[in-house]
Amino acid sequence: MDIISFFLIFIAIELFETNWQKSPTLYGLIDNNFKVYSKNIFLYFTLHLSFYYSIYLSITFSNFGFLMSSIIVLKFLDISFKLSIMQKLSKEIAIENIVPFNVNITPALRYLNVLIYPITFLLATL
Repeated sequence: MDIISFFLIFIAIELFETNWQKSPTLYGLIDNNFKVYSKNIFLYFTLHLSFYYSIYLSITFSNFGFLMSSIIVLKFLDISFKLSIMQKLSKEIAIENIVPFNVNITPALRYLNVLIYPITFLLATL
């Protein structure tokens, strides 16, 4: 497969990941994550396909440079922070005590990852 195909698959995976978490507010996004986390933690990890796909792309292209590694590190940190929040919510700590502000998430902000990560992948492979 060529790089453009991998790029388009990356966009599709990012769209999938964004849409299962979609909410108009930050608290809603956390709530959507917590619902999946509460059902099954393995399902929660499975739904973060872009993390696994990023690792796959790094191995496939033998590309462990700064940009490609940055994608993997950012996705790992994202999952780690979310897991930390999920564990605190499991202990019945109020969401307001964990994340003190509720931010509106505009469509532009919601889909920013669909542009940033695939374009960074393209730049990493050029």
